[in-house]
Amino acid sequence: MNMTQLKRGQSAIIKQVHGAGVVALRLQELGLTPGTEITLQCTAPLGDPLLLRLRGYSLALRREDAMLLEMIMLRG
Repeated sequence: MNMTQLKRGQSAIIKQVHGAGVVALRLQELGLTPGTEITLQCTAPLGDPLLLRLRGYSLALRREDAMLLEMIMLRG
């Protein structure tokens, strides 16, 4: 599953960051690393960007970049 499949308020753990190059490296520099728990706070009215909560801060991320994150869904 990827980040774009989460519903508002749902949480997941990052399993892997796909892709190579600058974008994948930048995502990891922002704290989007394997093992990190992420909660989808909300989505913009037209679906882009996504507002995520992780590591004690909020991050707006383009849908295109969020699709590079492979997730493990948390129950509950």
